[in-house]
Amino acid sequence: MRCATSWIRSCSSPPGAAVTRAGRVVGTIPDIDVAFGAPYADSMSQEPLTVRRWTRVEYERLVDLGAFDRESLELVCGQLIVAEPQGSYHVTAVGMIASRLQAVLPPGWIVRVQAPLALDAESEPEPDIAVLRGTWADYRDAHPSTAALVVEVADSSLAFDRVDKASLYARARLADYWIVNLADRMVEIYRDPAADPAARHGWSYRSRLTLPPSETATPLAVPSVTVLVGELLP
Repeated sequence: MRCATSWIRSCSSPPGAAVTRAGRVVGTIPDIDVAFGAPYADSMSQEPLTVRRWTRVEYERLVDLGAFDRESLELVCGQLIVAEPQGSYHVTAVGMIASRLQAVLPPGWIVRVQAPLALDAESEPEPDIAVLRGTWADYRDAHPSTAALVVEVADSSLAFDRVDKASLYARARLADYWIVNLADRMVEIYRDPAADPAARHGWSYRSRLTLPPSETATPLAVPSVTVLVGELLP
């Protein structure tokens, strides 16, 4: 996943107010029933503000209204996450992995790249890669709610993908989660999701396997397929 930061606006701002990130205006919010808080610079003199969680229905409505313009966002457990611009190395890795998986998967499987997964009522992440059973036409009217395999390509986002994304995907009972760790040149495979009160979103994976470039990886849902880890690393 690309490095990300939270995206919020002050609950005291009126509808149509400008939304900023790092001092830069990135868009406006239409007049709908959503509001949530952000700390002010002079928070020492004001009452604490409560962050208002978004639902997936609200988020999709804003997307349909064009509220975010060309801003790249994903909804993670009620919070909007802004994805930073991608570097050429990250783009190359995502393309290589998607091409390799699509080449070895049998008919009846598709590979989606940085496309939404409607996981639950408050989460719609966009994993770098998701492998799904079926055809593209199966998802014409709605985003898929699950995937046989999700893959995040991690460089600067490694901690976020290991903690936040892993807990989110475990909570959604996604059985097979891979992190292509570009920094350490390995693939981390997470499986066996289970409730875990200590995890970020209340769930975690009980199994974690680390594979170097010389090893092979096999998607849990398609045991006939193997890929060399080195082929997933630019």
